[in-house]
Amino acid sequence: MTTNRFARLPQREPITVVVDLGPGAAPVLQLCGPLPATRIEAALDTITARHPDARAWKTDLDRPGPGRHTVRFSTTDGPDPADFPLGALADLLTRAGRGAFTTRHHDATLLQRELLAAADAHPGPGRQVEQASFDWYGPLDVPRFTTAWHSVFARESVLRTAFDDQSEGALIVHDRPDPQVVHLSHDSAEWHTLVASDRRRGIDPRRPAPLRVTLLGGESTEAADLARTGPARVLLTYHHALLDSWSVRLLVREFYRAYLAGGELPGGQRRPDMSDYTAWLATQDTTAAKDFFTHTDAGDTDAVRVPPLFTDTAHRTEGRSRLRLTQEETARLADWAARWGGGESTALQAVWSLLLYRAGRAEGPCHVRFATTTAGRGILFEGIERTPGALAGPLPQSVLVDPHATVPQLMTHLRDHCLDQAAYEWVTAGQIHAWTRRPAPPADTLLTFETLPHALSELDAELAAHGIEVEPPQTLGAHTAYPLTLTAHHDSGDCLVLTASYDQARFCEITELLAHAALLLRELPRGAGPGTTLGDVLALLTHLGSDPAPGPVPVTEREGAPPPAVLRPPAHPRAATLALLQAPGRTRAFYDRIARAYPGPENLLLLAPLPAGGAHAATAARTAYDALAPHLRPDTGRPVLAAFCGDGVAACTLARLAAADGHRPRAVVLDTTATDPDDLAHRLAAAARPHP
Repeated sequence: MTTNRFARLPQREPITVVVDLGPGAAPVLQLCGPLPATRIEAALDTITARHPDARAWKTDLDRPGPGRHTVRFSTTDGPDPADFPLGALADLLTRAGRGAFTTRHHDATLLQRELLAAADAHPGPGRQVEQASFDWYGPLDVPRFTTAWHSVFARESVLRTAFDDQSEGALIVHDRPDPQVVHLSHDSAEWHTLVASDRRRGIDPRRPAPLRVTLLGGESTEAADLARTGPARVLLTYHHALLDSWSVRLLVREFYRAYLAGGELPGGQRRPDMSDYTAWLATQDTTAAKDFFTHTDAGDTDAVRVPPLFTDTAHRTEGRSRLRLTQEETARLADWAARWGGGESTALQAVWSLLLYRAGRAEGPCHVRFATTTAGRGILFEGIERTPGALAGPLPQSVLVDPHATVPQLMTHLRDHCLDQAAYEWVTAGQIHAWTRRPAPPADTLLTFETLPHALSELDAELAAHGIEVEPPQTLGAHTAYPLTLTAHHDSGDCLVLTASYDQARFCEITELLAHAALLLRELPRGAGPGTTLGDVLALLTHLGSDPAPGPVPVTEREGAPPPAVLRPPAHPRAATLALLQAPGRTRAFYDRIARAYPGPENLLLLAPLPAGGAHAATAARTAYDALAPHLRPDTGRPVLAAFCGDGVAACTLARLAAADGHRPRAVVLDTTATDPDDLAHRLAAAARPHP
């Protein structure tokens, strides 16, 4: 009987992949950790299947000792290390080293592809990223909190889904969850600073886990501490291409179920997921939808249109403003809108149409364009209201504003159009554009009126029985692909809240526009009746100042990548450089702790996170390398590019750029088993040294 040498290895021992590169030399992989040869061969087969265009490399697998393997590559055509996807192999080995390599693939929906393309078109970590938060009153078991979220990640396939970096139209559902659940003490961060920094960190949709959970507080249940610090606060950050706000609220309810059950999500019947929805979409006949949107769009063929008022300035600092109507004002608005057969969302669209008309200095009948977000849950798909995923998407709207028309006429038109459009919530903006194919001013503002899934009162009652009081998550605003996004939702006091997210370059004009929107939402219910014309409403704004949008702001070139942060200087002038790629979800303090524990003598640098794929990945890597290059000198030791699992592609890309400059770099990819900074520091030191 054959003895398994790996049976004696600690199964929780971390896995490290070291890639040795050099000018004109074939690459060598050094693997450390519990990786049987059969699993390495399976990983190589997986890479071959996922990269069919890669050159057919020959591999030689050597086992120099327990828990150690060396993989050497060679070809008959001559070595070219740029051919083999080494980074993808390193990520696969470190992510799935202890589990099966099998993953489930399915096609992304058209909406998901468009949202991903919109994010890629505006490089930066914050695009298409939304945040929501809620407060936790009462006792909180932090370990159970973390375990409960881990259970939800393991159960919900959408939380293990990422876009395939080799095929933009495909999604990968990973077998093993990679949850990002972070706990911070009340004294470690100020809430608004935490929200802003977490938003800047963003979410990469090409990595598993499109949701990040951060808990601030909860470490003490003492009355004196709670009186001083207030309730624990939970921050949820997610990417629109994989999750929408409705979905996040569904997942929060699942978390409550898991928490109340001791941390493990109870079983239940299978409900639909995004693969089921994708299959349903494939059966839909688009004929009626095409006729509807083509007819709707053709209605303003000969009309004058307000030109776009905002130009994308994605390189600038993001701005965010919020206004709130009182509970009485909100109730009055709902009653007034109901008189004309509409809701608050209809009133908001009417107000926004008037403000864009005025801002564009229009005269006479004129069409204005904006986009609205559809919930995507009004379709004939059984279980859609319980399906978490990316179903909410933008649809273009064209509204005729005639100063001689009455307010009820505008409200009725908007209401009827909304009802007619509800049957086609599964259609995307890209499809509509392909059907109409007529030059038209693009929508440069997005209106989102959030609707909530029905609350599960039995969970609220059970939480209350444990002394816990929570409220529905409140969204904090998203920085979408639109220069200006206006989101409306109700807070826990049933007050209407307006949040504008925009590029800081237009701060004064946009905040004024938001103030005018709130003013009309307050004043229309007080005085607008059956005979009130749109001209009367526009006259109300005359005395409020100049038009809030004087024209587009020209786009300037984006700034280069920030210089690497020095975690620790070299111990002597000839010391080599070790550059760490910052992983999403890791704070600077975490890397500072690694630097304090690192034995040296290397110059230890920290690079900004790089995208895991997409059209801008290569450009971002080149920009990062240009910032790193001054720290790489021929007279020093071998440079090391280190990354956590998921950043292997980026680390190997930087290493290849260094090899092209004549260096002999080493790319190191660490798995996520060990998170102790002292342990990681010693693993880095071992990987940076030549192996015997």
